[in-house]
Amino acid sequence: MKKFLLALAAGLLAVCLFAVGAHATVVIGGTRVVFPARDGEVTVRLSNVGNTPALIEVWIDNGDPRSTPDKVDTPFLITPPLFRMDAHKDQSLRILATSPHLPADRESLFWLNVLEVPPKPTGQETAGKNMLQFAVRSRLKLFYRPAKLPGDALKAAGQLTWKARLDGQNVILDAHNPSPYYITVSKLSLTIGDKPYAAATGMVAPFGDLRLAVKGLANVPVPGTALSYTTINDYGAADAHKGAIAP
Repeated sequence: MKKFLLALAAGLLAVCLFAVGAHATVVIGGTRVVFPARDGEVTVRLSNVGNTPALIEVWIDNGDPRSTPDKVDTPFLITPPLFRMDAHKDQSLRILATSPHLPADRESLFWLNVLEVPPKPTGQETAGKNMLQFAVRSRLKLFYRPAKLPGDALKAAGQLTWKARLDGQNVILDAHNPSPYYITVSKLSLTIGDKPYAAATGMVAPFGDLRLAVKGLANVPVPGTALSYTTINDYGAADAHKGAIAP
């Protein structure tokens, strides 16, 4: 037991001696990528705002956050997939569709991964010191948008319909998306009397439904109860909407 405690104390001391840093210096131009099928390709801009170079690796996955470049299988090609970015320089990524067999009546969702590997520290400031570095990965939603989808993607969020029900002791709002576009709800609340109640948020798939729990509400709101919600549009901006509980 004594040996175990000594080993544990030594391990904690070793951790304390490491300088930990995980700060991304490569900035992605946008918070999401919309890929219009009619264009065949899309460009994403990266900028290194730091004072040191970085090694960048990029790939696209279909929803697995544990994905790695050597194990993904998506109908896209990124060029360049691996490159060095010098300080204060920009780099454009070209994403091309490689004959994707995807639904033509709705959007498909993928994820763009940008992995930033910092250079090994050198110089007097790090001499004789233990350093712990981290590679930083960013994941952005990539929406593949088939040509000639009906409706307007920027107006789709206003078409959400809402129903309320009781699930055990929790009040649930069911959001239905009648459009062929993905809709990301970033904020949702309803007001009963003068009191607002916040609800969970998430993304509603095309023609799909999303279950969102309401916090602190014990009784199912009556039809016609007003609610407000915020969604994220193609440009990463927030759009405010009003709605009501349907019968």
